[in-house]
Amino acid sequence: MQQIALIFGGILGFISIVLGAFGSHLLKKKWSSDVLSSFEIGVKYQIYHALFLILIAKVLPNNTYSNLSILFTLVGVVLFSGSIYGICIFKSRNLPVKFLGPITPIGGLCLLLAWLFFTIGIL
Repeated sequence: MQQIALIFGGILGFISIVLGAFGSHLLKKKWSSDVLSSFEIGVKYQIYHALFLILIAKVLPNNTYSNLSILFTLVGVVLFSGSIYGICIFKSRNLPVKFLGPITPIGGLCLLLAWLFFTIGIL
């Protein structure tokens, strides 16, 4: 599972750099500052948790706590950042976003659980 964390840490980090550059160069001209600000939050959380995956793989032994931390981080990033990206895309096209709203806090809860299991694994 540590190898998966390293691979996805690299992939998520790469994608966040691409999205950050895309947002600051192309989307800045097309999206409102409010929507762009939300997009940047998704990118920031994605890069933070890409680095967190690498930290988990390097610091924690391969056990249940590290596996749960990795799993919840992956699910959390997809749900949290992914739903924010979706909301931004839908808002920019004046489409309804209500159905995506509940997904973001579920992703946030997953990220909280990832950090909790990481902390328990350290102890």
